[in-house]
Amino acid sequence: MEALPDDSTLRHHLFMRLFRHKFESIRDLYVHELRDLYNSEIRLLQALPQMADAAKSVELKALFLNHLIVTRIHTARLEAILQNLAEHPNGEKCQGMQGLIDEAFEYVNAAGPDEVRDAGLVGAAHRIEHYEMAGYSAARSLALRIGDETAADLMRSTLTEECEADEMLLSVAESIGVAEKKSDFAACDTNISEPV
Repeated sequence: MEALPDDSTLRHHLFMRLFRHKFESIRDLYVHELRDLYNSEIRLLQALPQMADAAKSVELKALFLNHLIVTRIHTARLEAILQNLAEHPNGEKCQGMQGLIDEAFEYVNAAGPDEVRDAGLVGAAHRIEHYEMAGYSAARSLALRIGDETAADLMRSTLTEECEADEMLLSVAESIGVAEKKSDFAACDTNISEPV
């Protein structure tokens, strides 16, 4: 005999039915993606100082603090894009970024040798960068689809900066001895092409 779902499972399903997203248009999806990115950047703004504090490598610490400044710029760009659409930036909770930050905090709070913690932070930061690049690439494609060229240009700048951050992470990883030569792991194409 199959067990019946418990009350919490039933409440969750009811909640999801009542409050699930409804996308009537590409614009609706685009706004959702922008808000998700915005929440992602806000979460990163809160996490980066703690990641920098946990890093023992001077290079890694500096990279996190530099990316904090760049992340503020990304947040301002998203605010401007949403303002141009007459939309507010709040309303989404980026579960993906929260999960990645939770994983990064396993290293922030870890005991053990400093170089091992730094290696874990580098890996976590790589995953965060790649998640951001995927999100901005998807949102940029939607911007182009609806003809929001200004936003697409802003997101191209953000993608380029995210790729640069990823390349700097590779350099730091190489310098602290946790990665092969940069060319072996280069995952970023800074020549961002137009979607097909």
